[in-house]
Amino acid sequence: MAVRVRPAAATDVDVLHGLIVELARFHGGEADVIGTPAMLSRALFSDCPSAEALLAEADHELAGFAVFHATFSTWECLPGLWLEDLYVSARFRGSGVGRALLAELARLTVERGGARLEWHRAAWNEPALRFYEGLGAELLPEERLHRLRGAALEQLARSD
Repeated sequence: MAVRVRPAAATDVDVLHGLIVELARFHGGEADVIGTPAMLSRALFSDCPSAEALLAEADHELAGFAVFHATFSTWECLPGLWLEDLYVSARFRGSGVGRALLAELARLTVERGGARLEWHRAAWNEPALRFYEGLGAELLPEERLHRLRGAALEQLARSD
């Protein structure tokens, strides 16, 4: 199966948003998707985009996506990329789509002088763990993700 990875274009926003909803459904969180195609378009294609996206096509069909943004390592004083979401539609899993998306992200990281390509995965997703380990990615078990959002974020932002 021929896989082609390309940057998302503004004309891809609706289909990309549909894949994001599909990813959320896969994780059991479809109701948590509050972002709209218009919001996604602003995030990806405004004058100061906050993220980028890649689309993978397999045999001329949209098969998956990766959304990512820049990071910075204070310890290495070098940039990197954070993979926010990687998703391959069910019928294309195991066909090289995920590998092609990660290979393009690795290429972009190196091309931009980055030291790291990082992401997290759901703890229950053992197939993803095996896939990532097969690529040589190291699992950092000492790392824990923390998140402030909603009322807690607002409260802290207003504190002295």
